Amino acid sequence: MSVRLSEEEAWALLAASHTGIVTTLRRDGWPVSLPVWFAVEGRAIYFRTPAKTKKVARLRRDDRVSFLVEGGLAWKELRAVVVTGRGRILEPGDEAQRALDAIHAKYGRFRSERADMPERTRRYYADAFVVIRIDPVQPFLTWDNARLRLRSDAA
Repeated sequence: MSVRLSEEEAWALLAASHTGIVTTLRRDGWPVSLPVWFAVEGRAIYFRTPAKTKKVARLRRDDRVSFLVEGGLAWKELRAVVVTGRGRILEPGDEAQRALDAIHAKYGRFRSERADMPERTRRYYADAFVVIRIDPVQPFLTWDNARLRLRSDAA
């Protein structure tokens, strides 16, 4: 049996995952990987980020991205989806609003109240945000080690 996930299984794992790791490229080509909260809508991945971040500047210069979700504590439980895609900064509008609504619905109960944050953090998050859409451009790299039959499973 293959450890690979079908496309439908991969999208389901993406949608059900809590935190994604998005990788963008610096000007010198070195990758920068950061955690993001995200939502899956249709066949795209969306996340929001302050508009003045280096992540946004890197995407404006080079739209190539990698996106990873993973799960499992024991080796046999390890599963993951790696998406190679293009990141696009959305203009305000219906699509961006739908993505923001989906992100809020997914993470609303995990957010900290602004009043509980230090002043500097409140100011940082008071800046304008942008929504970024990741569109896959290659087949996903996937695996689910639970699909392997270990010798102890043979009984």
